[in-house]
Amino acid sequence: MNATVSRSGSDHGLLDLAVIGGGINGAGIARDAAGRGLKVLLCEKDDFAQGTSSRSGKLIHGGLRYLEYYEFRLVREALIEREVLLASAPHIIWPMRFVLPHSPEQRPAWLVRTGLFLYDHLGGRKQLPASRNLDLAHEPEGAPLRPEFRRGFEYSDCWVDDARLVILNLVDAAHKGAVILPRTRAVSARREGDSWRLEMRSENGEVQIVRAKALVNAAGPWVQDVVQGVAGLNSAHNVRLVKGSHLVVPKFWSGSQAYLLQNTDRRVIFVNPYETDLALIGTTDIVHDGRADDVAVDGAEIDYLLAVLDRYFRAAPGKGDIIHAFSGVRPLYDDNADNPSAVTRDYVFEVHGAPGQPPLLSIFGGKITTFRRLAEQAMERLAPWFPQMAPAWTAGARLPGGDLGAPFDRFLADLAGAYPGLPRDVVAHYARLYGTRARDLLGASRNVGDLGRHFGASFYERELVFLREQEWAVTAADILDRRTKHGLHLSRAEREAFELQL
Repeated sequence: MNATVSRSGSDHGLLDLAVIGGGINGAGIARDAAGRGLKVLLCEKDDFAQGTSSRSGKLIHGGLRYLEYYEFRLVREALIEREVLLASAPHIIWPMRFVLPHSPEQRPAWLVRTGLFLYDHLGGRKQLPASRNLDLAHEPEGAPLRPEFRRGFEYSDCWVDDARLVILNLVDAAHKGAVILPRTRAVSARREGDSWRLEMRSENGEVQIVRAKALVNAAGPWVQDVVQGVAGLNSAHNVRLVKGSHLVVPKFWSGSQAYLLQNTDRRVIFVNPYETDLALIGTTDIVHDGRADDVAVDGAEIDYLLAVLDRYFRAAPGKGDIIHAFSGVRPLYDDNADNPSAVTRDYVFEVHGAPGQPPLLSIFGGKITTFRRLAEQAMERLAPWFPQMAPAWTAGARLPGGDLGAPFDRFLADLAGAYPGLPRDVVAHYARLYGTRARDLLGASRNVGDLGRHFGASFYERELVFLREQEWAVTAADILDRRTKHGLHLSRAEREAFELQL
């Protein structure tokens, strides 16, 4: 697949579907629609996953704490999707065990145990182990914790490389014929007869006009900007912008387990293994009243997260240990909840368009775990306008690179065996990010010299070329921070040298 596309609107003819927004929901809808035989175009004003979809907590999970707010349907749907997604992309999604130290000041043990029982059984769990009680005073999971935390629980969820999940959906959509346009802003959309006239503008100012039978607004935090500013319509719904911030520090405990910490304000904080030797800590839930583009971690959030760690861990990291911090805005459907943590993670569709009119479908809310089901339901809502559309297909389909044919460890061993002249850490990196596509990336490479220039850590020129040609990567941030996490492992001098070479 070549990611370079024509800039001429006339080349595309009449589209079935134009999708605005290159986050996880837009990418999932483009993939689903293209696989049903529709003629699809997706445009994104920035890089793909540049906003919310690369700044999540990087979990595929049911949302244990949502049970407190009686979100049983949402939790059940998310738990079912957890199994579906784990099977679809085992190279970028894998199981993780979470240790929940019991803090009786926040929630009684019987309530936690009841919640975990529901969590084990609501979604028809098949692949992941059940929850269990922990004696933290004697089991290794309790070793890094303060001695007052003697009792705990352990349960399963899944880790995901969120930005790669977006890219893989777009790669699959492109393989199925969709036109994918990064750095192309939707400027205006107007109904003309039985179709939409969509005007887009690229970063260099070039204008492209296409016509589409239906329009999908998957702009996330900018959903109202598209409804009102681009389409010139009014909406009965709104999103509530909630800021979530995370810290990255060196990993400060032994073992592969993550931790879920209850704070005194009843929020929960995840402390997850990250990139082998790092830890990802978050998140905060703070109402964000400014522009979504201006979101950033502030000092109060850093102090808050570090204080929670210090309450639970014997040797908690401090400010000097922070390697990286990031913040994202979650476009949650506004259900008028007072507490930002209680705002629903469910999603709502709004369809503008009476029978006979080309529709605009806008998405309010959602979470990364339910993106595939959201896309499926979006296509169900659009089905009256596309009676010849093929049926749903994504539930049993693998994402690109996900057809490992074996457990990941065995796949990695086979890949390393096929490339014995390459460092094991480099092969492992390719296996995790690209799955079976790693063979396309490596080609006839037999030793490190075949990989081209070395930019630092496990980053070589051959991967850079692959990302540019196959995954729409342009800038250093596209490559180092979203398509890969090399940016966390390069020194400042190595990053600056790489940026100069682009």
